[in-house]
Amino acid sequence: MKVLAFNCSPKAEKANTSLILTPFLKGLETGGAEVELYYTRKLKIKPCSGDLHCWFQEPGICIHKDDMQSLYPKLREADVWVFATPVYFDGVSGTMKNLMDRLVPLILPLVELRGGHCAHARREGTKAGEVVLVSNCGFWESDNFDPLLVHMKAFCRTIGREFAGALLRPCGDTFRGLLELNRPVQDILEAAEAAGQQLAQEGKMSLETLDRVSREITPMDRFVTKSNKICQQVLDALEKKK
Repeated sequence: MKVLAFNCSPKAEKANTSLILTPFLKGLETGGAEVELYYTRKLKIKPCSGDLHCWFQEPGICIHKDDMQSLYPKLREADVWVFATPVYFDGVSGTMKNLMDRLVPLILPLVELRGGHCAHARREGTKAGEVVLVSNCGFWESDNFDPLLVHMKAFCRTIGREFAGALLRPCGDTFRGLLELNRPVQDILEAAEAAGQQLAQEGKMSLETLDRVSREITPMDRFVTKSNKICQQVLDALEKKK
């Protein structure tokens, strides 16, 4: 199994998103998968021009000459795409959306019906693989991921890939803080690694394992109080520097 992973957080390896992505990819490798990881922050990817040059003038060839040129062959061959992103205003990060928009050369302008819904056919030579979402959110509720999940499932339908599931971690900053304090949240990292191993060896991730990744780590009222206290401390410290 070939896995192509993208960490789409502006903070790259230092991001809260990486706290879940790293053990997940480790689990994939333990399960026998070949994993290649990229940080979109470090890639040169121009925005899609929208002229559909890759559909009609030069089928399958993007007009832009940047890092996507080396990624297209890998994207076509990978069995699994892993997209990792923080939740930004109920959606993906800017660099991830930019990457997604540049995947138009992998599909054809021709329309086909899949499950009674219009979609574009895959271009010849592009695998019908799977997509996994890894995401972190600062807020407490898991339903903050709902708009992002709708988007990713629609993306999979359009691009012609199966949505394999999502590893979602609410309370991202709180989770990092608890890890640094050695509080009992290591089971979440273990669940993320187990999900990767399951996908590599069994071809799917159990709902029980994914639920453990998202489990509650603090009561809502404590989360709100603690978050506001930390924010106010930062604001006060900045005010004193003026």
